[in-house]
Amino acid sequence: MNNTSRYLEPLVRESTPSIIADKVRDAIGHGDIAAGAQLYEAELARTLGVSRGPLREGLQRLTQEGLLVSIRNRGVFVIEMTPDNVRDMYAVRSAIERAAIGLIIKRDPAGAGASLSDICTRMATATSVAGRSEADIAFHEELVDLSRSPRLKRLHRTLITETRMCINALAESYALSDDRVAEHQAIADAIRAADPQQADRLMLEHMDDALARLVVEE
Repeated sequence: MNNTSRYLEPLVRESTPSIIADKVRDAIGHGDIAAGAQLYEAELARTLGVSRGPLREGLQRLTQEGLLVSIRNRGVFVIEMTPDNVRDMYAVRSAIERAAIGLIIKRDPAGAGASLSDICTRMATATSVAGRSEADIAFHEELVDLSRSPRLKRLHRTLITETRMCINALAESYALSDDRVAEHQAIADAIRAADPQQADRLMLEHMDDALARLVVEE
């Protein structure tokens, strides 16, 4: 585990299991805690400046989310993003984001399309692969936020962390081309036009393309 993590910094206010879970989730998603790594309570509690009680509860939340796995007599480990896990994760992500599109189009498609287009502009003007990747993820987070569904947002948060993990673990050379910017913009345009069939089709194709980039089928 990286002791100089940007995400595992001491908490500046009274800690809670929820805050601890958020900190550890971010560290996992950004690679400061590697996939497959074992988490040691004493070390983690010291890094975060918290006691073991709330830390243990925070880790339990991440275990329930599926980001951690507890192995009897061995300890707690970050999951591995195997090809099968990546395929399963994208199947669920696709279902959630397509559901979000349906809710958005029933509410404010024009406003949502404009907001998503702004992120596409950020993606297109990013000067690094990392910056463009962050804009890519921001697009999908904003899409689900705009659905105004707390349950979709809660489920999606874990999937976005797993998305970051699988890019780190399975595709070090993964890069976003200009085609990816165009894919996002097309989805935003379909939402702005209140065209649910087109938006749904484009999102499904987009997810299939992302999965193909990350997992080479045997």
